[in-house]
Amino acid sequence: MFAIQEIIDLAIQIEESGEKVYRNAAEKISNPSLASLLQWLADDEVKHAKWFSELKQKVGKTTDDPRLAEIGKRILLGALGNETFSLKDADFSKIEQIKDLLTLSIEFERDTVLFYEMMRPFIEEKETLDHLDAIIEEENSHIRLLQESLDSGIVETGERTPQ
Repeated sequence: MFAIQEIIDLAIQIEESGEKVYRNAAEKISNPSLASLLQWLADDEVKHAKWFSELKQKVGKTTDDPRLAEIGKRILLGALGNETFSLKDADFSKIEQIKDLLTLSIEFERDTVLFYEMMRPFIEEKETLDHLDAIIEEENSHIRLLQESLDSGIVETGERTPQ
C-alpha cells in the first residue's frame, strides 16, 4: 500500500520540520552553548534529509498502480500533517540545561522512529521494508549519538557541543 518514495518523502518532511524547529529555537536561546547545540541538531537534520533524498534516487518505482500510490501518499501525509512530533509544543526559551535539550531531542527522534515502525505492518514488499529499516537505523544512530552526548557529561557543562 505504501511506496518507498512516499515513505522517503515523509522522512524528508520530518527532517525538514525538525531542522526548522531547531533553528527557530536557536534564535530564541540566549545561552551560547544551547544555541550552538541547536544549530548542530539543525545541521544534522539537513544531513538526514539529504541522506533520504539520496536514498530516494537509488530506489525504483515500487508500484505500477497510480491509484494505490495516491492513496498511500494521502494516508501518510494525513498521518503526519504539519506535525513535528514532540518538538511541536516545546518551549525552548525555558530550557536552561543542555541535558534537558538533549533529552527533548532524543524524545523527538524516538517519536520519529516509532512513527516509521508503525508503518511496517502496512508494507508488503520486502524491498520497501528493507529501505524503511535503513531509515529507522539512521534515526536510531542519531538517538545513539545524542544519548552518548548526554551520558558523557561533557555537554552538560557547556564545555563543547557534539561534532
